[in-house]
Parts: sequence; C-alpha cells; structure tokens
Amino acid sequence: MRWKPGGVSEDVEDRRDEGSDGPPSGRGIRVGVGGAVVLLVLSLVLKTDLFSLLGAGTTPGPASPVSGGGVASRAAPSPAPAGEDERVQFVSFVLDDLQATWGSEFARAGKKYPHAKLVLFRDETRSACGGAEAASGPFYCPADGKVYVDLGFYDELRDRFGAPGKFAEAYVLAHEIGHHVQTLLGIESRVRRLQEEGPSRRNALSVKLELQADCLAGIWAHSTERRQLLERGDVESGLGAAAAVGDDRLERQATGRVHPETWTHGSSAERVAWFRRGLESGDMASCDTFAPSR
Repeated sequence: MRWKPGGVSEDVEDRRDEGSDGPPSGRGIRVGVGGAVVLLVLSLVLKTDLFSLLGAGTTPGPASPVSGGGVASRAAPSPAPAGEDERVQFVSFVLDDLQATWGSEFARAGKKYPHAKLVLFRDETRSACGGAEAASGPFYCPADGKVYVDLGFYDELRDRFGAPGKFAEAYVLAHEIGHHVQTLLGIESRVRRLQEEGPSRRNALSVKLELQADCLAGIWAHSTERRQLLERGDVESGLGAAAAVGDDRLERQATGRVHPETWTHGSSAERVAWFRRGLESGDMASCDTFAPSR
C-alpha cells in the first residue's frame, strides 16, 4: 500500500507508556477482530469459559461504568517493540485516510461525520465500555466513539493467523471504523435493541453487524484503489485478513469442528464476500446485510 510517513494523527490517543490503574473491570468489553480468536483458544486450553468470566462478547452491548474506588498500584508497561514508531505512523495515515473518506461520504448525504479516536495501548487500558486487554484484540467502543488497539495484535495477525502485509493491518482498522460508521447511523443501537428483544437472534444479528463492517471496510478499499494507493497483492492481503478471522476457520483450527449456531462474525467465505462487495461497488447501499434475502 502506498503511504507516506507524516507523524501521528490528531485523532490518536497514545497510552502505550501508561501503566495499568489496576486490573480491567472486565465488564462491557466489546471484542473486535481477533479478540474472539484469543478468548476461544484460551477457553479451550484452560477449560474455562473466559467469555463469561470477562463479561466480554463479540456482540454490542450497553456500556458498563468503569469500576472505581481505591488507588491501585501502577504496573510498568511492556517495552515498545523495535520498529513500532513506523507502525504508529502507518495506522495514523490509515486512520486519517479513513476519516477523510467517510467525511466525504457523509457530506454527500448532507450529514456530518464526527471523527473517531484511536487509542493505542499496551497490555491493558480502560474504555467507556469497561476494561480492555491486549487479549481482547482491536475493538470499537460505541459509548466513547473510540477504537482500541494494542499494536502487538498486528504481529499476531501475521504470525499466528497467516495474514501479513500493510493492507491486512489497514483492513483491521477499516473494519473497526466501520463500527463507528454504524454507530453514527444508528445501526448499532438498533441491533442492540433487537438483540434485547429477541435473545435467540443475538448471534445472527451480530454476524450481520460484523459482515456489514467488513463491507464498509471494502468501501474504503474501493476509495484507495480509485486513488491508486493500492499496490499489487494488497487486495489479496485484505481478503486474506478477512478470511483469517472467519468463525468457521477459527472453530475448525481450535476444535476440528464447526458450529454455525455459535458464530458471531460470519464464515471466512462470508467475510471475504462482503469485503469484496464493498470493494467492488464503493456504494453503501450494497452493504445492507440486514435485507431479508441476505
């Protein structure tokens, strides 16, 4: 992907050098791309349902207040890996490009686009949705309009999930900003309400929400392709990242079996298909995963 280092975005909140204010509250964690992977694998290894222990889920839920009371000791943060400064500049470039793209899309519809903030942290931090840990993976908190990323996740994406390349990293951020777009349009809150009204549809609605975020990521990719920012192999890199975190692939790797009724993000094929739909159309109307026929 063609990009130019240009410092750190004004929309980046860098908490990497902050220690922990005590253990995360664990409530209201909204697991994004990759988060379900880590929790699923650890649950199987430890034979403990970490999802229930953390109160985390891959579906949106009401924001929980941060636990208070007392002064906890601050743990020293992990040292910054070599080369992380370049990665910070890259995610800053992608973030600014994403926000400019969606700003234009909203303006064409006569709407304003309030920017999301990107919080970079190491090991753990807090959000308006509760505690956040590196193991949760990148996630978006609708209560504060911020995306939370431990940059070490990108190494996992490359090494553990077999999705290398700058555009694969960009896809992850584009997916989470897609959730910001859904929140601004009122889609996220409507889905949450439907989930509360029909708990049996919770997972199915979560899949539709996540697939739509993939499609919205594809719309941004369409924009980068039109502006000739993509290089050979970039599209394949993005598609590979989408496929790497498909529920069927993750379940098969972890247990050797696939249980579609437990999915919350969609299969690899579905994620690739919806990302490609946005990439090829560049049209938000093509991203209606909630249409009855879909």
